[in-house]
Amino acid sequence: MELKYNLEDTPGWKENLLYGLQWLAVILPIIIIIGKILGAMTGSPILEVNYLQRVCAATGIAMLGQLYWGHRLPLVIGPATVLLIGIMASQGSAPAAGYTSIAIGGIILALLAATGLFARLQSLFTPRVVAVILLLVAFTITPTIVKLISANEGASPARHLAFAFVFTLLIFTGQRYLKGLLKSLLILLAIVAGSLGYFLVNPAWISGANAVKLGMVASFTQNYSPELVFEPGVLITFLFCFIGLSINDLGSIQAVGLTLKAGNMPRRITRGLTATGVSNTLAGFLGVIGPVNFSFSPGIIASTGCAARQSLAPAAAALLVLAFTPRVIFYLSNIPSVVIGTLLLYIMCTQVAAGLTAAFDALDELGEPRFDNTLVISLPMLAAIIVAFLPQSAAASFPPALQPVLGNGFVVGIVLVLLLEHVIYKK
Repeated sequence: MELKYNLEDTPGWKENLLYGLQWLAVILPIIIIIGKILGAMTGSPILEVNYLQRVCAATGIAMLGQLYWGHRLPLVIGPATVLLIGIMASQGSAPAAGYTSIAIGGIILALLAATGLFARLQSLFTPRVVAVILLLVAFTITPTIVKLISANEGASPARHLAFAFVFTLLIFTGQRYLKGLLKSLLILLAIVAGSLGYFLVNPAWISGANAVKLGMVASFTQNYSPELVFEPGVLITFLFCFIGLSINDLGSIQAVGLTLKAGNMPRRITRGLTATGVSNTLAGFLGVIGPVNFSFSPGIIASTGCAARQSLAPAAAALLVLAFTPRVIFYLSNIPSVVIGTLLLYIMCTQVAAGLTAAFDALDELGEPRFDNTLVISLPMLAAIIVAFLPQSAAASFPPALQPVLGNGFVVGIVLVLLLEHVIYKK
């Protein structure tokens, strides 16, 4: 890979600012998509903006921590989709219980990484287990996607489904034919084009958005007071979610490190995972979803020709500025639910592609694919989908303390794949 700037180079301030804006254009759409889904659960436009402010603050601080102390690599950081699964599955509990569990999970991850114990646990995460975890993230978030696409915003569900179908095909067309930086900015372009397209289909949507009166908010912590609520069932759910988060984080650091041939990778991985744990602890105390390193950074580096980690500093600074500019966040996040749902569907399709690639590689490593090998993957997936779509009445019949665990398809899938891989079909 030919690079204009290598890892430790420092571009001129004008170029650095331009590269930083490019990184921001990649990071911000994902923050808005995930943050808006969770912010909507507050039931108030003002509180939703407050939530997005705190997500921007947590992400900006996490990015600076990784750049100057953690893995010190040019890696995109954003809200962890796997934690979204845990939060959505814990809606029957107090919201503070989920964010307290994120804070505790972050502390545990940081301690495991810093003490070297995480490396000993890696033997549990065989290629087949990793493949299943990647697939579980996508399939168990499907109920949320369905709710977003079919949300009532002045148009019939049939019109929403038709819009989502056409919009999805257009996104994949862009993914197929766009090149370089435009391909890296696909989600941002899709947000703009999708919102404009939805306005043409349903003009009444914009009148509802304009009806919201947003006052200036002095601080991103306004309307929020930290509250610690410990619920064992919710904590167990998030500990399983942190298994997926740590695998994602580890793979992302390794991918960029190998691409750039960065030195001292064991130290970078240890510090990177530790910083991710600390960042999630901070996010938990701020009452927002925790961050994780994303795996698509090599594509952005290849398209821009810049691998300088300093180029991410302006993006991190911009996120911190946005944390104190609620009106800007409000207008940036004014996106129809069906557009958010369709974009989340596209993001999860990339997750499925990564999971299938890992599954095929795992079967290749085992030699000739065998029926038993595929059963280790298929049973956890089907069981997770069944649990994810259980009727509320069925989930409510579980013991209250275990509802966040037994009613979470992601947790059920991980337990099954670990049992199949290390007990029933142990090699």
